[in-house]
Amino acid sequence: MEGKGQRDRVTVYRAYHASMDRYVAIKVLHPAFNEDNTFEMRFQREARVVARLEHANIVPVYDYAEHEKRPYLVMKFIEGDTLKAYMNKGPLSSEDIRKIVDAVGSALAYAHKQGILHRDIKPSNVLVASDGQMYLADFGLARIAQSGESTLSSDMIMGTPQYISPEQAMGKKDLDAGTDIYSFGVMLYEMVVGQVPFSADTPFSIIHDHIYSPLPLPHTVNPDVPEPVERVLLKALAKDRADRYEDVESMVEAFKDAWEEAGVPMQGTMVRLRKDKTGSQSKAAQAQAAQPQPEPTRMAVKSEPTKMAAKAEVAVPVPEVKKKRSPVIWISAGVVIILCLAFVVYARSNRLFGRLVAGSNPPKATATVVSSSPTPRPVEPQPVASPTSDPGQPELPPEVLEAQRRANENPNDLDLQLDLALAYWNANKAALTYETLAKIIQLAGPDNEPFYTKAGDKFATQEQGWLPAAAMYFQAVKTYGLNGNVPENLQNAFHEAYYKGADRPETPVILQFDKVGQVDQPIALIAQSRNAFYAGKLDDAHTFLNQVKRLKPNMNEAFLLEAEYYAAEGEPSKAGLLVRSLTSDLSVPQWIRIYAEEIQKRLP
Repeated sequence: MEGKGQRDRVTVYRAYHASMDRYVAIKVLHPAFNEDNTFEMRFQREARVVARLEHANIVPVYDYAEHEKRPYLVMKFIEGDTLKAYMNKGPLSSEDIRKIVDAVGSALAYAHKQGILHRDIKPSNVLVASDGQMYLADFGLARIAQSGESTLSSDMIMGTPQYISPEQAMGKKDLDAGTDIYSFGVMLYEMVVGQVPFSADTPFSIIHDHIYSPLPLPHTVNPDVPEPVERVLLKALAKDRADRYEDVESMVEAFKDAWEEAGVPMQGTMVRLRKDKTGSQSKAAQAQAAQPQPEPTRMAVKSEPTKMAAKAEVAVPVPEVKKKRSPVIWISAGVVIILCLAFVVYARSNRLFGRLVAGSNPPKATATVVSSSPTPRPVEPQPVASPTSDPGQPELPPEVLEAQRRANENPNDLDLQLDLALAYWNANKAALTYETLAKIIQLAGPDNEPFYTKAGDKFATQEQGWLPAAAMYFQAVKTYGLNGNVPENLQNAFHEAYYKGADRPETPVILQFDKVGQVDQPIALIAQSRNAFYAGKLDDAHTFLNQVKRLKPNMNEAFLLEAEYYAAEGEPSKAGLLVRSLTSDLSVPQWIRIYAEEIQKRLP
């Protein structure tokens, strides 16, 4: 059995079915589909539907089953290549285009009469067999994925950005044949004009253009496109479903009539993506064309489908990350020490929180902004000194006193000092928490990454413990130096904590944005933007966010923050687009997808 990945949501295997003496394709769905407990039942129901599709231009489904909670489909193996790869080799002839229009149009028209939509029409889902026969593939995956209600199935599998219809991009559930007509129209546009109508660096930008931007007129992109053909493309790609063709047959007939009316002058039409002025493909084009595959793994296959999948697991090695530590002197002191000590001095005199919370009156928009945050806004903690230094303050809880006693008896024990900091935090003693963290940093030194990571993890599990968690994670990140290769899991943990802790008013004092910016400028700007937003400084918030987008256009945290802003500012459609662009990409860190889902739940 040979395996290869397909956009992370499904793994495709070429397997030999011994009892039938033929090769088959096994498509194993991502394990995350099973986050929904009812998915297996719906999978079987929908698989039976697509298995009944019998058409010369549709890849047939032979069988379906589930093994170790991994649902899979057994399909006909097509020896050949995808239309996308075929197009990238060179121009299509008029005969090629005619065959594609006939094959895909016929397959879609048949499926639509059976009440089945494809939802993901694109050149990479059209297979060109070695004998020239063309097949439309992945009806099963599109139908089954859309039937689900889990994170993967409902919001994540929503089509490919370059070919998605406006209504599908907006997350509408009442889809009809018009959505496939639009995607088919995009494919025709690409074949005739030489490029897709909308392409950008980010999925959201492309999706936004499909919904809001006027279609680039074909003749302005490629002057060789005849006017009759252009009219067909404009109608097929109308933003409003009602303005498109009534059905696929009408669209195919109109296209072929326009083709003949134009005198079939278009043989040799360029279908490669346009190149930039240097002659090399754009980054977006390279990303579309390049589809690296993992090294195939050969395995024995038994004839029973349920046992085939048992051999279909592919182990993906995780590369070991070697840490690069820096001896830079500024790390040894720790910026957070100075910041925490400054905070404590102010907090002990009850001035800092008073100035931050009761300072200038926030604008009216602040109330709306705060209520929209997926995470409830924490009650601002009031600093309380220990009872020995200030008898007028309330008595500390017994568990805090016990943690104090143990830490005082073992002042050099990092774990006991951390326990004390956690006890202070849980008792709502923020000032004492940060004071203890400052002592911990002095005690742990500049290079104790494992301890700082552990401390960050512990605070991240506490109620609203994001800011102290970020302070600890930052110390861990700094051990890798200014240009160090920070492990992805640590970077994600730091970004999550700093993002979520940024709405606290004391954030600029505890973890100064400019200091963090020396190590990780994009997340520093994200935190600064979010902090300004929840302080009511809306213009500043958007200014900082725009700086992030210029500095790092594809930063997922920036998309998340923009979605949060849109939701707070009463623009749910824009927020929903961003949320779907995040949840549709499995490469996006899990915490961002979860947070985006929380935003989605609060949209009207």
